[in-house]
Formats: sequence, C-alpha cells, structure tokens
Amino acid sequence: MPSDRFSKTPEPPYYAVIFTNLLADNDNGYGAMADAMHALALEQPGCLGAESARDADRLGITVSYWRDEDSIAAWKGLARHLVAQKMGIDRWYTHYELRVAKVERAYSGPEGRTVD
Repeated sequence: MPSDRFSKTPEPPYYAVIFTNLLADNDNGYGAMADAMHALALEQPGCLGAESARDADRLGITVSYWRDEDSIAAWKGLARHLVAQKMGIDRWYTHYELRVAKVERAYSGPEGRTVD
C-alpha cells in the first residue's frame, strides 16, 4: 500500500514545481514557516499535493504538484507565500533553484510493475 507521504496525483498532464535549496546554518524559524507553507499550499485551488525531504548536509527538495500554470502563478503571488519567499531569500537559503515542469507520464510501484 502506498505511503501517505506520497502525493496522490491524477493522470497526467499536470505540473510540478521543484524547489531545491541549501539551508543556511542559522535557520531560526524556518521549520515552522516551512510547515505553515506546506499546509497553506495544500489549501490552494489547483494544488494536487507536495512532497519534501532534507538531508544531513541541509540540502532540501520540495516538489509541489499543480493542475495548471494559473494555479502556480496564484500560489507564487499569495501574500503569505510572498512573506515566506522574502524571508527565505533574506535569512534561510544560501542558494536555491526553482524549476517548473509539465508532467507527461507518471508511474508508481513496485507492486503491479514489471520491467521486461
């Protein structure tokens, strides 16, 4: 059975926003803001889900899934999200990359999958 840590996305196409970042040593307040933004994103029209991970070297990757580009644009411009973006730039991230991709195919497994 799939983990509840995976987003349950519909059949493609849909969009993925991939946010890869390196967290600064002084990350005071980051965890609470990250949790709040995750919850807020999931409340937005067009948000299909999100998954996030961070390693011991402070590299984090969050992938959020969206129905369409208009939904992504609305999320980007949401006032509370703009505050979090500014704090990330000013305080928490030493570097980040943000990529938007259209998902054309998606697979899950390993149950029910074979490779021939």
